[in-house]
Amino acid sequence: MNGDTTTISESERQDHLTWLRELTQIPTAAGKEQRVIKWLERWFAARPSLQVTRDSAGNLHAAMANEPAGRPVYFTAHLDHPAFVVERIVAPEILELSFRGGVLDPYFVEAGVVVHDANDQTHPATLFGPPDAHSAPGPFKHYMAELRHPTDTVAVGDVATWDVGHSEIIEGNLHAPACDDLAGLAAALAAFDVLIRPGVPPHPVRLLCTRAEEIGFIGAIGACREGTMDRQARVIALENSRSFADSPIGGGPIVRVGDRMSIFSPGLTDAIAKRAEEVAAANSGWKWQRKLMAGGACEASVYCTAGYEATCVCLPLGNYHNMADLEAVQAKTNAGPAKVAREFISVSDYEGLVDLLVACGRKLPPAVTVGDKFEKLWNERSFVLG
Repeated sequence: MNGDTTTISESERQDHLTWLRELTQIPTAAGKEQRVIKWLERWFAARPSLQVTRDSAGNLHAAMANEPAGRPVYFTAHLDHPAFVVERIVAPEILELSFRGGVLDPYFVEAGVVVHDANDQTHPATLFGPPDAHSAPGPFKHYMAELRHPTDTVAVGDVATWDVGHSEIIEGNLHAPACDDLAGLAAALAAFDVLIRPGVPPHPVRLLCTRAEEIGFIGAIGACREGTMDRQARVIALENSRSFADSPIGGGPIVRVGDRMSIFSPGLTDAIAKRAEEVAAANSGWKWQRKLMAGGACEASVYCTAGYEATCVCLPLGNYHNMADLEAVQAKTNAGPAKVAREFISVSDYEGLVDLLVACGRKLPPAVTVGDKFEKLWNERSFVLG
């Protein structure tokens, strides 16, 4: 990248793609993020200059041990994805599963899943019967599943994911079991890895990796209640958000002004947009977007409500929450049964997100409110009224 962004080498780009492929195929669910956390622990351990802690909600916080003074900038991403948890062993081949996340009912009909036991052995199964919302206490729907082969190694608490295959790059797009939000996490790590080089960051840049987002932002709420992040921080939440015609995959990372719940901090959103404009001006062909993205909600709404200056940057996502042909299924115009599939994002969007985060970590201008802009306009131009 040119301009005042830090150069990212080709070997670093390859590392970033490796982390992207690895993370987006790790089985994870709300409250059952241990496999992703183990991957992160190895990544952090290879960087002894970092201080890594956990708050009472189990969120991971990472900062440079000798960070410069100044107002910190946070990159935040969540570690879970919509998935099942084994609630009961009915018989050696029959399981009761709860689903933690948001997926439309038609996608569960006779769908294939894979159960991941404590030894990381995989066990294919098929859902059957209608969902039962009252088979056990709690907020989640329950489903019955029949294992292809009976086993005694599956236990209560194991994670089950959709049977959609592994992560791979095809014609410039990453197709993966769980882009949301593990692709966001990969981008946060990639940018952070560049920014922790000696002498690079002019102000503190930190990471917050949250849990249980898919069931109502529980980890983020816990972080806000505990004050895990400095109250003066500027928070950039990273997400994968459902792509629409006006927010296309391949159109670049999206500076998200809000979601279906709220509008984010306008000054910080504008500051990031300004950095995006500067990166685009210095790099021919570099693309970005600025959109509302009201198809879902994200943790930036939590942080704003808690009093943080916060916004979101996201990747446009295909097959949102593994729901293929979603628009037709919602409209009930799909020709066949609803099918689950891998999510997908553009590799160029992912690399663009890393570029933008590095640029923001290098320099993030102070927020200028709309009121400040109107005052400046009045001072400069009100003379025409006289």
